[in-house]
Amino acid sequence: MYEELERFFLQIFFVSLILLDMNREGIKMTVRALRRNQTQAEKKLWELLRRKQLLGKKFYRQYPVIFKQEKIVRFFVADFYCREIKLVVEIDGKIHEDQKEYDEIRTYIMNVLGITVIRFSNKEVLEQSDKVLEKIKTCFL
Repeated sequence: MYEELERFFLQIFFVSLILLDMNREGIKMTVRALRRNQTQAEKKLWELLRRKQLLGKKFYRQYPVIFKQEKIVRFFVADFYCREIKLVVEIDGKIHEDQKEYDEIRTYIMNVLGITVIRFSNKEVLEQSDKVLEKIKTCFL
C-alpha cells in the first residue's frame, strides 16, 4: 500500500508538470524518477519484457508520450511501449480506480496518435503473468 501511495504522489507531481511547457531535460528527469520508483508489478513485467524476451520485440519502460496541444508541448508517461507496433502496456494499481476519467483521456490521446493501449491490473501482472504475456503477444498478430 505504501508503494502505491508513493507512486500516487509522484503521479500528482508529474501531472502538474504536464500542464507546463516541458523541455527535453524536464521530460528526462520525470521519466528517470518514475523508473527509480517502479511498483512491484512494473518491475515484474519489465523483467519479462526487457532485452527483447517477448517475440524478439523491443520494449521501453516509463516511455514519454509527447504531443502538442494548443502549441504547448505536453506529455505523459506510459508504463511500457513497443515502437515497432505502437503499443502501450499500462499497469493499473488501486490508484487508477479513482482516476478512470484521466486514464480514458490518456488512452484517447494515444489512440489519436495511432498508439494501441492495453491495460492490466497489478494483481494480473503479479499473479497471472503468463496470461498477461499471452495477451500482449496477441497484439503482434
